[in-house]
Amino acid sequence: MPHSPVRYQSADEDSARWEGFPFRSGDIVISTRSKSGTTWMQMICALLVFQTPNPPAKLSELSPWLDWLVVSRDAVYARLAAQEHRRFIKTHTPLDGIPLDERATYIVVARHPLDTAVSLYHQGDNLDRGRLRELIGQPEPEPHKPPAPRLPLRDWLLSWIDRHVDPREEMDSLPGVMAHLSDAWARRGEKNVVLVHYGDLSADLEGEMRRLASRLGITVPEEAWPALVRAATFEQMRANADQLAPDPAGIMKDRSAFFRHGTSGSARELLRPEEVARYHARVARLAPSDLLSWLHRERTGGS
Repeated sequence: MPHSPVRYQSADEDSARWEGFPFRSGDIVISTRSKSGTTWMQMICALLVFQTPNPPAKLSELSPWLDWLVVSRDAVYARLAAQEHRRFIKTHTPLDGIPLDERATYIVVARHPLDTAVSLYHQGDNLDRGRLRELIGQPEPEPHKPPAPRLPLRDWLLSWIDRHVDPREEMDSLPGVMAHLSDAWARRGEKNVVLVHYGDLSADLEGEMRRLASRLGITVPEEAWPALVRAATFEQMRANADQLAPDPAGIMKDRSAFFRHGTSGSARELLRPEEVARYHARVARLAPSDLLSWLHRERTGGS
């Protein structure tokens, strides 16, 4: 039966913008949850496609975010239509919300959800909310209703673990993260779906880049690999934040802060053992056990 995409919407995203998208042979779709390695994977694809440590334009121009409402659908489609290189397109929409075209390859990056949550929390402090509201046409908050003070990180993280919401409406919630990954996990045997573990990128960047090149049918001269791998390291990406941070509309207060740490495990250090156990009990109700074993492992290789 043909794939009928689910529609995902938030204040600044709408997966319906994928309807009617004219795919080309070789297209790459990078489908990740926020703060789970999206920009890292976009950079890796840029390095593999252009085979130079200095891609020819800003990453947000080379790899547009198709379903982001800040930039008009027509403008995004026109940019992609004009591209002559092999296209690699950003989305935070799960695969069940995207047209699945046999000519395209779909890459899903999985990160430990607690680490994703900590990065989300800090990213929230780095956004110019007023600028974002202006760009998507949302009204200013009523002046007599000041925003509620933000919870401290640990309290916020515990609340994030416990919240019960519709994953289609709050995609960056724990149910949303697990629904995204569960859908991709169920498709992992399909020839044009590639799952990548954030921990594998951290532990063996070159090995994962070589694996991706093979899956994408890209041949890289052996002498080019050292410079390409170095350009994909966290340190180099942070040094090039103005070129790489996903901020074409100027909504970040500090682009280098987008690349905050890039490490794993900080969330588990914040929580007591019984609270980590609470997290594991919750995700066990949200995702299959084999996915969770793969997702939570320290690092044993790709999938």
